Amino acid sequence: MEEYGYEVGKVIGNGSYGTVYEAYYTKQKVHVAVKIISKKKASEDYLNKFLPREIQVMKVSRHKYLINFYQAIETTSRVYMILELAQGGDVLEWIQRYGACSESLAGKWFSQLTLGIAYLHSKGIVHRPCLTPRPSAAGRDLKLENLLLDKRENVKISDFGFAKMVPTTVQIQQKSSQHLMGCFSHLSQTYCGSFAYACPEILLGLPYNPFLSDIWSMGVILYTLVAAHLPFDDTNLKKLLRETQKEVNFPANHPVSQECKNLIHMMLRQAAKRATILDILKDPWVLKFQPERPNHEIQILEVLCVPQSSSTTTSRPAEVAS
Repeated sequence: MEEYGYEVGKVIGNGSYGTVYEAYYTKQKVHVAVKIISKKKASEDYLNKFLPREIQVMKVSRHKYLINFYQAIETTSRVYMILELAQGGDVLEWIQRYGACSESLAGKWFSQLTLGIAYLHSKGIVHRPCLTPRPSAAGRDLKLENLLLDKRENVKISDFGFAKMVPTTVQIQQKSSQHLMGCFSHLSQTYCGSFAYACPEILLGLPYNPFLSDIWSMGVILYTLVAAHLPFDDTNLKKLLRETQKEVNFPANHPVSQECKNLIHMMLRQAAKRATILDILKDPWVLKFQPERPNHEIQILEVLCVPQSSSTTTSRPAEVAS
């Protein structure tokens, strides 16, 4: 690393296949994060499939609410990923230290998360919170641990180990509902991630819409921000399945506005009725916390949701501006 101009410092995170360090880049005099992946510890599947996909997704993604990717360096024994450093820790640590967020802080963080996910979805990228029983998959999905904070306590979405780029052109089937038009009609069958953040269709082992899977995880995140605990008990799979089929309840000791509750209910419902990222961008509660109405993002995402004739295809729309 010294040959490339990096002075590696303290450990700031640990993963299944590697460790994240704080480092100083002497050439530009900036602090960065270095994710070091051991080829000896990592599975062939991860090294040959998921790691290249993660690097590809991060290379094409530039947004103020995503962790930026700077460089990848590969040696015979390791892969080094140079990333933006988020100096404020992660949102889970914040909740564990301070408890439930005020609704204004939850609104700030969730609106930033919404813009980041809107950007990814507009590019046909899903963060993909999904499910596998393998311990090696833990930590790579859309959840509180993967929402980092910069020094101004702005959200930075991180860890794209199981992110996926959906094919840029999707044939629209005549019987597809408007709710799943365009890229939103793509179904996935890969399961990897955390039980607590997984939508019911994943828990049931069904082919699922990865865009709507992201939305379910966003619902779990928002609930946890305002309640200081997860909405579902993930210690028992059968109980978890039952709970995800019902409308979520809110604790009496943490007052939550009806607008916020309505939004959470829109996200934590069965796939056929679940909100899309476009619905969330337009939601009155989210708009209250946006510095200005995200008209550009809304216009781009409308391309993904507008009904098309069965003879047309949808191409990837222009990117949402960062």
